[in-house]
Amino acid sequence: MSFASSILASVASAVTSIVPHLNRKSRIIIPSALFLMVCAFGAAGVAPLAPDAADLPVSKITEQLQIPTLGEQVQVLEQSDGIFIYEEKVQRGDTLASLLQRLGVDDAAATNFIKSDQIARLIMQQKAGKTVRVQTNGYGELQWLETSMASNDEDAVQFKFQVKNLTVTRQPGSDSFVVGATNVPLERRVEMHTGEITTSLFAATDAAQIPDAVASQLVEMFSTAVDFNADLQRGDHFQIMYETFWQNGEMVGTGRILAGEFNNAGYSYQAVWFNEGKSEGKGGGGYYGFDGKSMKKAFLKSPIAVTRISSGFAMRVHPISGRWKQHNGVDFAAPTGTPIRAAADGVVETAGVMSGYGNIVVLKHWSGYSTAYAHMSRFAAGVRKGSKVKQGDLIGYVGSTGWATGPHLHYEFRINNKAHDPLKVKIDQPQTLTAQEMTRFKSVVQDVRHRFALLRPADLSSQVAAR
Repeated sequence: MSFASSILASVASAVTSIVPHLNRKSRIIIPSALFLMVCAFGAAGVAPLAPDAADLPVSKITEQLQIPTLGEQVQVLEQSDGIFIYEEKVQRGDTLASLLQRLGVDDAAATNFIKSDQIARLIMQQKAGKTVRVQTNGYGELQWLETSMASNDEDAVQFKFQVKNLTVTRQPGSDSFVVGATNVPLERRVEMHTGEITTSLFAATDAAQIPDAVASQLVEMFSTAVDFNADLQRGDHFQIMYETFWQNGEMVGTGRILAGEFNNAGYSYQAVWFNEGKSEGKGGGGYYGFDGKSMKKAFLKSPIAVTRISSGFAMRVHPISGRWKQHNGVDFAAPTGTPIRAAADGVVETAGVMSGYGNIVVLKHWSGYSTAYAHMSRFAAGVRKGSKVKQGDLIGYVGSTGWATGPHLHYEFRINNKAHDPLKVKIDQPQTLTAQEMTRFKSVVQDVRHRFALLRPADLSSQVAAR
């Protein structure tokens, strides 16, 4: 009997002697385990042992590799026509030469074509931060160039953007190029930001990384409720929701503010963009308070976005004549070239030079109302006698023409040709939305309230009170 067989026999005898004293479960398990042991030992008895790897014969193969010299490798690289793709961002102060140099382009034919072609030379007008991609061969010769640009027919007023994909491609085997410009789809995003006034509105919007174009809209949206020249206080708070348009991961433009909330001196002013009686995105519309009342009052409180009052509606010593006389308007000090907006809808009654007023525009409104804007450096395009303007339209630019000691806007508000203080005159507000429009409007407001509740600081959430 083998050693393994004797071991198994001994184990079987021991198990047989104890099985009568075990419970039912143990009686089943122990014989099963014994059966597996028998199988294992049996297999061990017949399975041959694997040979020791150390005893196996070793075969050696030797091959002599021919390694090219450094000179031979350089020669092969020089003979090959490699393909290289580069991507760079346009930097401030870039010229075409500096941009192409960073892109690895050394190609006089390509440079001359871009400079001379009417479409291709638009590349030199790219804004800082835009991406330009090129493909060159091993000699730095341009194979193709690609970038995206906003088209010239972009409608910034209606917030409609069209971006074209601009390409310059080399004709095979020549120094000739073709240029292409195709429209590309844009991705619309909705962004939300919040900010707090510490020094000025634009400092706060800069800190919140809000584009200047959006900040200017914020001023215009609340210009009939907040005087941004005098009313701002440290700690004032705002949150806005606005559109941005993107292409290939780059922002190509900002759209309209969709909703905004401005907390000024403890009062909260809210506005939401709403298309009255129209589907979203179909044009028209305006800003309304959350109560459904139009934010577009009859007259703007100031024809200039952000400036300071240098002289009010009162008696004063005239700075040039030296005589004591009534100042029949309000002077807004601002740099030369600052845009001037129409305070309300109207018709241009005067657009020209008038004695001490210098370049002046007089707008005739309704019910005997008129407004005057003097000392302009120049008029806006299309502003002439008889032309119609809408509230907020550009009518001219701040200057110092006429009897002026420095650049400023002299603004007059007249009722039946009699001057009144524009900062104190009271004008009724337009009608609110109809009952039918209010149903859809309330749904829009509900969504905006929820979004602003997430943005608003906790200490302000319990203090918001609509004026």
